[in-house]
Amino acid sequence: MTRPRATDSEFAFELRSCRWAERAWPPAEDVETDRAVLVARQLGTKRRRWDTIVLECDREALERRANFGPERLDSDLLHVVRNAPADWRYYRDALPDPGYPWRYVREAIHAADDRGILETRKSGNRIEIRREWAYPDWVDRIVAIENKPDLDASAARTLAAQLEYDVALGLADEVWVATRATGERVEPVLFEDLPVEAGVLALEPASLSAEVAWYPRSLAVDEPGTRVLERPEGGRRDGSAARFEYVPPETKAEKRLAIAERAYERGWRSFVDTMRPDCRQFALRGTDGSQLRPYCEANGRCQTAAECSGSCPEFEPEPPSWRTKGWPIEGGPGKRCRRLLEDRRRRRRPGL
Repeated sequence: MTRPRATDSEFAFELRSCRWAERAWPPAEDVETDRAVLVARQLGTKRRRWDTIVLECDREALERRANFGPERLDSDLLHVVRNAPADWRYYRDALPDPGYPWRYVREAIHAADDRGILETRKSGNRIEIRREWAYPDWVDRIVAIENKPDLDASAARTLAAQLEYDVALGLADEVWVATRATGERVEPVLFEDLPVEAGVLALEPASLSAEVAWYPRSLAVDEPGTRVLERPEGGRRDGSAARFEYVPPETKAEKRLAIAERAYERGWRSFVDTMRPDCRQFALRGTDGSQLRPYCEANGRCQTAAECSGSCPEFEPEPPSWRTKGWPIEGGPGKRCRRLLEDRRRRRRPGL
């Protein structure tokens, strides 16, 4: 018998999916791993954004990554810290040609020095650099998950094209689809025309449990990928060719590391950064003692980031008295919510 569908939004389902991955990844019961797991949401490239990203990390290397601080290292900073020498050298001799003007490299060197992750000194008119720490190889695998609690035929067609893009490019090691468990013997999502390379998770958000309905194939992240630029728009009978380009493994490796750095900085609890916790209707509510989710007192449910904004008709700033009375910290309950989520995010990054 099919269970009645829940009324939670895709956003609420996504938060539960992130929490499940943080607790239970990898999903295969017979797989033992000593890897650490970092989970983030709504990250990717300018052409493709994933709902949930799971980073499988080397534990010791992940702890050494903390030497470089909680903020992400962008591509310019990575170019500097990954190639900085152990002994003092002129920066142009120490670093490979970046492929863009050296003045941007100098800006990155000064930014790294300001953050305390690189040493610099002047020798005449020359800037010499020396690394503080060797940048670790901390990311083992990147797993992408698309969260679709209620996947109908129309949504499946759109999702199939996105998954085909992921499989062809091979930027993530695995791609999955997480959908709400129905309780049926065969999950309906398996009847949809999705790429066989994509795995399928049947997630029960209330109990925070999941079963693997279909196992994914590992993608060739170390080989050239194919980026689909344009598809024929005439349907199945359109025989015109698609436009595509090849992506070399070196470019893919740079993109993967950039995604991992952004995931390290943001995690998945950063949803509060795009909401209005300073509204008197905003609250964090615990879910079965394992997760804090946003809750709108006015609407009586978990609100989305788009709904929780200053333009919301129910938005009402916190009374000034809330920020001065009855709270053990300055700033009121809104800032307390931010700090609480930040503390939990920080605990997932050992060494900080």
